[in-house]
Amino acid sequence: MKKIAYLLFTLTFLITACEGEQGPPGFDGQDGAIFEGQSFERTIDFTSTNNYQETIEIPLDLYLDDSDMVLVYHLKGQVDGFDVWKSLPETVYVNSEEEFQYNYEHNFDFVTIFIESHPTFDFNLLLDDERINQTFRIVILPIEFVNSSDIDINDYESVMEFVE
Repeated sequence: MKKIAYLLFTLTFLITACEGEQGPPGFDGQDGAIFEGQSFERTIDFTSTNNYQETIEIPLDLYLDDSDMVLVYHLKGQVDGFDVWKSLPETVYVNSEEEFQYNYEHNFDFVTIFIESHPTFDFNLLLDDERINQTFRIVILPIEFVNSSDIDINDYESVMEFVE
């Protein structure tokens, strides 16, 4: 009887004494992932006076961690009433011999979107439809989510499923 009482006392002690620090929160949301992707849009003009680039400040109300992934998508138009977005970098063929790219770079505070090509590219070949009133969506995703999921960051619709 003493052994049973001692065993019950020890078991009770172990159960109540085996508490430690609370672990990280569990996962909620779609497919077991918890994160909050963020995005914003800007419409810009590429001109020779701005060297065919535009620097956009990341809004202060958006949280950007050092490890977050910043993606940029270009609005190409609409099909059947739905926006069509293309991920950057995006190559555009002017003719059979010439091409340029919409591309971007970013740091913690800014995203710079620019048109680039080979050094002898004639920027006069660019149409107004390729330079003026170009809309871009900047998307910020936590890298932990991108690394732990099967998300295709080149597929705009797939990415936007996870962005508020």
